[in-house]
Amino acid sequence: MGKTETNPKTILDLDRTVHEPARLAILTVLASAEEVAFLFLQRVTGLSKGNLSSHTQKLEAAGYLDTVKVFQGRIPVTSFRITEDGRTALRAYHQQLRALLPKEGKP
Repeated sequence: MGKTETNPKTILDLDRTVHEPARLAILTVLASAEEVAFLFLQRVTGLSKGNLSSHTQKLEAAGYLDTVKVFQGRIPVTSFRITEDGRTALRAYHQQLRALLPKEGKP
């Protein structure tokens, strides 16, 4: 393997918390907004309430997002914010994927 070729084993180094498609979608949406409501995130990602809840809990446990719970009147509203660690993990994930892509002009 030449110096310019990418070692496919680097795929194993991807952050599996970010790499899971639903969590990647959640982090991508959160990265483009200051705060996102649960129902909006559910609508955008197409995840069920249970799946979205499960994935956001895993992201929160990893320190990649914060959960914000407030009341609007008497109605509870849950929102999420990406943390700096979450932004860093998402950025690193994108860089790792780009490094795996073939260089221009090569298959």
